[in-house]
Amino acid sequence: MFGIGEWFHRITRCMDTELSLARLRRKQTLADVVAGRTVLITGASSGIGRAAALLIGAAGATVGLVARREEELREVAKEIETLGGKPYVYPCDLTDFDALDAMVEQVLADHGGVDVLINNAGRSIRRRLDESYDRPHDYDRTMQLNYQAPVRLMLAVVPGMRERQYGSIVNVLSIANMSGAPGYAAYAASKAALDSLCANLQVETRSDNVRFTSVFMPMVRTAMLAPNQIYKDARALTPEQAAHAIAAGVIDRPRRVAPILGRLTVLLDQIIPEKLDNIRAKFFRQGM
Repeated sequence: MFGIGEWFHRITRCMDTELSLARLRRKQTLADVVAGRTVLITGASSGIGRAAALLIGAAGATVGLVARREEELREVAKEIETLGGKPYVYPCDLTDFDALDAMVEQVLADHGGVDVLINNAGRSIRRRLDESYDRPHDYDRTMQLNYQAPVRLMLAVVPGMRERQYGSIVNVLSIANMSGAPGYAAYAASKAALDSLCANLQVETRSDNVRFTSVFMPMVRTAMLAPNQIYKDARALTPEQAAHAIAAGVIDRPRRVAPILGRLTVLLDQIIPEKLDNIRAKFFRQGM
């Protein structure tokens, strides 16, 4: 079994390869799917969300940009306009549920509905269990932004999707949900909750042509990753590469977008969980 750094290197390379193969196989382009449609993207002011907004805006979508930082959102909107897209700015702190409800109500009033919702905004906390005994609020904060906020957004936009017989929900999760994430338990649990919820909602909405897609994202070189020095030399996707993974979810609408190595890890975890736990514990101790 290779080390954690090599594992990240391989899984990132694997994701690149699989996205390239998917592009060769598919018959539709991003423009075929989103041109003239309304796409709402959270966390759109920087990083993955910004890159996805630019990509989708350039494909002809009406793009709703959601994040706390209005000035940065307006900069993204200007870039989308130069690419021929139609951006709308919706500044909002998604952890303020009253503000979230008002924001999505405004989006629906402005556009009549949302065709594609991309739940990208997220909070990551790296903290060991023995550092967390007096910090239950870490678990509350991650669930609030990573799970509860997307739930409120979905409950607001899915009725219109079902009525129009078309809709896509794309949730940006983490490869940690497949590989395990000691030290990131609060973060991984909140993302896993969203995937589990949508796996069940998908069954209820499948006949309405509404699809839920989980993108199990490898490490991406963004501001969220920067404080974690243990990963400073690890191979990571660029935000632009990550945006193409999201685009794959929008175009193909699979249940999951994930590298094959991550899927194999999940399978092994069902067969030999104790052995994988021992391997994870070894590398966790080395990285402390």
